[in-house]
Amino acid sequence: MDRKKFIQQSTLLTGAGLLLPSLTSFRKASQKIGANDTLVIGAIGINGMGWSDTKALLNIPGVKLAAICDVDQNVLEKREAEMKAQGVRVKTFTDYRKLLEEKEIDAVVIGSPDHWHALMMIHACQAGKHVYVEKPIGNSVGECQAMVAAQEHYGTVVQVGQWQRSQQHFQDAVNYLATGVLGPIRTVKVWCYQGWMRPDPIVPDSAPPKGVDYQRWLGPAPLKPFNSSRFHFHFRWFWDYAGGLMTDWGVHLLDYALLGMKASLPKTIVGLGGKFAYPDLAEETPDTLTTLYEFDQFNLVWDSAMGIDNGSYGRDHGIAFIGNHGTLILNRGGWEVIEERQSEKKVAKPLVKPSDNGLQKHAQNFVAAIRANDPTKVNCSIQEGAHVATVAQMGNISYRSGEKLYWDATKNRFTDEAINKEYLINTYHNGYSLPNY
Repeated sequence: MDRKKFIQQSTLLTGAGLLLPSLTSFRKASQKIGANDTLVIGAIGINGMGWSDTKALLNIPGVKLAAICDVDQNVLEKREAEMKAQGVRVKTFTDYRKLLEEKEIDAVVIGSPDHWHALMMIHACQAGKHVYVEKPIGNSVGECQAMVAAQEHYGTVVQVGQWQRSQQHFQDAVNYLATGVLGPIRTVKVWCYQGWMRPDPIVPDSAPPKGVDYQRWLGPAPLKPFNSSRFHFHFRWFWDYAGGLMTDWGVHLLDYALLGMKASLPKTIVGLGGKFAYPDLAEETPDTLTTLYEFDQFNLVWDSAMGIDNGSYGRDHGIAFIGNHGTLILNRGGWEVIEERQSEKKVAKPLVKPSDNGLQKHAQNFVAAIRANDPTKVNCSIQEGAHVATVAQMGNISYRSGEKLYWDATKNRFTDEAINKEYLINTYHNGYSLPNY
């Protein structure tokens, strides 16, 4: 099944779910927002990228921030003060559902930890809001497919925060690859070496910090005592909330590997790694991981490591399309082509550096799609976000299960039903469940 067909046929794997009571009344269609109308936004999860996304939107004329939401009162007060210093007063919430009840809000930014993305995005669509949701869109394959189903059911504009989709040099590199001048591409290498990333030390459980609504932070995740090494930025290293480097950086980089190869889902997946760099620090996800994906005409290799910067080709991250006549290397610093020594074709290209701001252009694209009232105009749709997040989740599932996985494209699931039962969709807790469409 090719990439386009996969995206079109992505189906929901979840069982029936119940809506949270305060959202059952939200079933109105999104109102069209004209070119001269003010676009009113709200922001949910504003400690990291959620706030960066919000500021990028506020750089666009005609966009107004009306409300912010976070379960950490300290973060909420900090952002409220920032806006007040700019002469902007915003409403504040600790419960995102209350923010969604604000009728003046047209669109929301979701920058919460990964395990909250699915419910928040689905409930926002139910509320008739357009959505800019951070990557990875879901914390399991099933969540990703539920999010696709919700967008298609409600028809709201949804942009996934994979902003490299809007940056020119990434697009140019893929367009150059499509000319075929590099010859057959048999291997694609994707790597992410992040020397600065380091988990926190293992510390005892404790009371949550003052001002933090920890129960609301957990949401659908398993109920566990608060631990500072699992909170804020470091939630990334624990399976209950995220998927480590594979989903944090992987969805950015694997996205362009798949896009460049026009690839759908792999036939087989093998993931090997472990806690090799920081065995005594607080993490569950691997700090070192190598995953091999088998496609029909090529192999894709994912290689990640924390605590090391010296990755392939002298770069700490990137994508290498290795062809018969040359290798195209692409990352956030630009793209170039290294000629194959034995090739008679002259395909070498010097480094082309970036010339624009991908995040800002991604925000502009989101606003333009809303004003056109056309979900297909976003540069990274929820369908595309689900595609790459699924591939990233596959690598994690192989690593966690210790098994070589086989994907059945006709059934949209793994061939091993024990793997499907254990890993395809995460179990929801504390009274939360995914809606079904």
